[in-house]
Amino acid sequence: MPLPAWISEAPFKFSKVLIANRGEIACRIIRGCKEMGISTVAIFNDSDMGAMHVDLADESVHLEGTDLSTTYLSHTAIINACISSGADALHPGYGFLSERSDFAELVGANGIIWIGPPAKAIDSMGDKVRSRRLMLDADVPLVPGAELASGNSLAETVEELHQLAGEIGYPVLLKASAGGGGKGMREVNSPGQLESSYLAAQREALSSFGDDTVYIERRIVAPRHIEIQLLCDTHGGAIHLLERECSIQRRHQKVIEEAPSVAITPELRQAMGEAAISAARAVNYVGAGTVEFLQSGDEFFFLEMNTRLQVEHPVTEFITGVDLVQEQLRIAAGLPLKISQDQVTPRGWAIEARIYSEDAANGFLPATGPLRVWRPPEGPGIRLDSGVREGDKAGIEFDPMLAKLIVHASDRDAAIERMHRALSDFIVLGVTTNIEFLKDVITNPQFASGETTTDFIEREWPDGWSSCGDEKVAVIAAAVGEKAGLHLTAHSMSLSDSLDPYNPFLSISRSFP
Repeated sequence: MPLPAWISEAPFKFSKVLIANRGEIACRIIRGCKEMGISTVAIFNDSDMGAMHVDLADESVHLEGTDLSTTYLSHTAIINACISSGADALHPGYGFLSERSDFAELVGANGIIWIGPPAKAIDSMGDKVRSRRLMLDADVPLVPGAELASGNSLAETVEELHQLAGEIGYPVLLKASAGGGGKGMREVNSPGQLESSYLAAQREALSSFGDDTVYIERRIVAPRHIEIQLLCDTHGGAIHLLERECSIQRRHQKVIEEAPSVAITPELRQAMGEAAISAARAVNYVGAGTVEFLQSGDEFFFLEMNTRLQVEHPVTEFITGVDLVQEQLRIAAGLPLKISQDQVTPRGWAIEARIYSEDAANGFLPATGPLRVWRPPEGPGIRLDSGVREGDKAGIEFDPMLAKLIVHASDRDAAIERMHRALSDFIVLGVTTNIEFLKDVITNPQFASGETTTDFIEREWPDGWSSCGDEKVAVIAAAVGEKAGLHLTAHSMSLSDSLDPYNPFLSISRSFP
């Protein structure tokens, strides 16, 4: 197979990429590769028989079993899949093995091109304590905090924690050095909570990451979660692609993201962008990466660097016109960046909503069930990144995120309106989703005014969110319809006396052969 034109002059040539992932991100990467003339190989385990990403790829390799450790997390199985399929490059997506430096090294040792940052950069930014030291040396602003002395007894460590917390000031956070996603993290509001919180954080860190190292830092109350998207090539080029705001979170997991942010002035954007590039240069970063900050007023503090593609990357693609997956491919091939910093300007506003199979009214617990009806919205400025189709099943084997709904419009108000309409037109039956909750967020007056700090959900729904009931009506109608052999048709009209003109209701009519 001849090489595509864009890569024919690249130093590192590849023609077939294996995607070491699944679901919506695998589908996204496959589409990006196909547009650039690159063949794709999917991997799948027994739980993913007939999955969407398998059908989209040019080839697929079955990894026998359902256990993640022997399939999607198995170094050996994935390397063997590369070799047997003839894939000469590997894209890890996000999650799974994307931030495992030992896997990145193994990929390279087998003569396969790793579409990601160098293993040393992954190592440096994967350890929170080590990255703090590096950022301190690089003059990147840090949240006030400290490491704990190693080798001390529990009593000595608790005494040290009391001293450090007193110096930093309550509330404080105890955080796992190897952590992420809120795991191994505990908020402490008073001295009496320190010891129990430390032990809990340590236990969770060990079980989640195999490393029980914990450090302490000040909790910045009600900040915004701002991240800067970076692209760095092998020729010394480094640019930032503006900011994303990811403050709407539940249990430290992002729910709604937008770009740009209402809180970031041009001056603050420049300062944060320069700090992010300094952070990347401190670890000789190459590829697409994201530096996350906590921001409050004119202050911002380094949180962490994600050495991979982010779930929320589409909002950046919408406002900059840059395809991040395709830039990853070009960088991995050794080509220089196509654009310079002065060519990066925001165009309109983008919002992403994560569609989860979960019960938002029951503490956001995961939900399971078949996707009997899956009717995503369509129209200008609407994009859906999904790894599921009608007839698939939402199970317990993987993350409950079903899809990402992304909209783009001329300004924030128009983007909010478009997102509300898109969510209202999104019909999912057979499994409980968070769509109704997302609609309540997007129409919340505080969200509309830009008061989107990380405590947003707890602040607006202190006693938990409860459904207005429309989704339950739809589920009941689906159950009745299935039992009676009826056909369900969605219409964009209002339910009873609802003031929402885009709230779909289900009319029931008998299907005839």
